[in-house]
Amino acid sequence: MVVHRPFAHLAAELHDIVSADPIDLPRAALVIAKLEYPQLDPAPSMVKLRALGDQAAHAIKRIAGAPPRDLLATISHELYEKAGFAGNNAHYDDFRNSLLNVVLDRKLGIPISLALVYMEVAKQANVDVRGVGFPGRFLLTAPDDAAGARPLILDPFDRGRELGELDCRALLAELMGEDAEYSAALLRPCSPRQMLARMLNNLKRTYVELRSFPQAYAATDMILTVDPSLLTELRDRGLLAYHLDDFTSALRDLEDYLRLNAWTDDDRKEREQLWNHIKNLRRRIAGLN
Repeated sequence: MVVHRPFAHLAAELHDIVSADPIDLPRAALVIAKLEYPQLDPAPSMVKLRALGDQAAHAIKRIAGAPPRDLLATISHELYEKAGFAGNNAHYDDFRNSLLNVVLDRKLGIPISLALVYMEVAKQANVDVRGVGFPGRFLLTAPDDAAGARPLILDPFDRGRELGELDCRALLAELMGEDAEYSAALLRPCSPRQMLARMLNNLKRTYVELRSFPQAYAATDMILTVDPSLLTELRDRGLLAYHLDDFTSALRDLEDYLRLNAWTDDDRKEREQLWNHIKNLRRRIAGLN
């Protein structure tokens, strides 16, 4: 059986970008946006980003030598007050909040997409800002030049507001529950690959909820391109292939997951379910031959 994959080329496009050092995050995000806009030309979005970066760089020049906190406040002012970017509170679950081209057009996004815009604008202004994969809310961090000072933490979804430790603890409790354990390790910068995987996972969840399985499969395929060590994505890709009647791909991924995963006694139920899927897939494939 021949299975048509309209988005199969996207993983290869993304691979070319993430194989470079440093990774061009905006370019990678615009490849991801092709899940919805297959013919997307990245040039107009890159022009918009450069214009935002130029504006921020110009503003930063006026306060050259200022403390990092003031530089970040200036970038936040340029991005949120002057350019008009904002968190999309009214329609947080709108999948377009995860597509960089749409975020740049509408100036609305979720924490991680706004963080990507902020990071790129700061980069063009020669200010070092990195992403933080905080539970439930993607944040930003930047070093503070003051001796012994903790890194600065910003919330890109809340107009770049600076967060202290108490704010971070309160945010964790709000998003993850009062029992969630806070640790300074939660505020460590994440890698570009981790950031891209998180963006793709947001989209994958949305596509699964919408039962848009071809896009969900492609998003999972791209997650594994970004980070092949994420074994649960191998399982999910296999299950999505099953939904798409691609039994050969499904069997390969599920057998690999069964072989590579570190199983414990607590995983007995999942392992049994997986075995049932594999046996059924083997029967189906045998029936096609």
